[in-house]
Amino acid sequence: MKFHMISGGPKPVAPFSHAVETDGFVFVTGQMPDTPQAPGVLPDGIVAQTRAVMENLKIVLAGLDLGFDHVVMTRIYLTRFKEDYAAMNETYRTYFPTDRLPARTCVGVTGLAYDALIEIDLVCRRP
Repeated sequence: MKFHMISGGPKPVAPFSHAVETDGFVFVTGQMPDTPQAPGVLPDGIVAQTRAVMENLKIVLAGLDLGFDHVVMTRIYLTRFKEDYAAMNETYRTYFPTDRLPARTCVGVTGLAYDALIEIDLVCRRP
């Protein structure tokens, strides 16, 4: 197994690696909607927070020489599921071609770090 911390990546909110790699699979830790430059500072609203999470995931993937085209599974956690589900989906889908959508689970949760509205983690496969 390889444990990855990406230089310039998002600051972890707890003791974990940005990603762990084993047998060609890469498990990317759930990302928050802050930025590496301003840990804990979140944008307002689900659209801006979804974009911020996806951009953080993009940073981690780039540090692993991967991209969204390597994603096979996503898990999305929403604190305001009914209110934010549709807008999150509209934003999320812009990161993937319509014929290449990863498998996905999306659940409502009671809380996330930094009182975020969203967190997303990934499972990727190296070519």
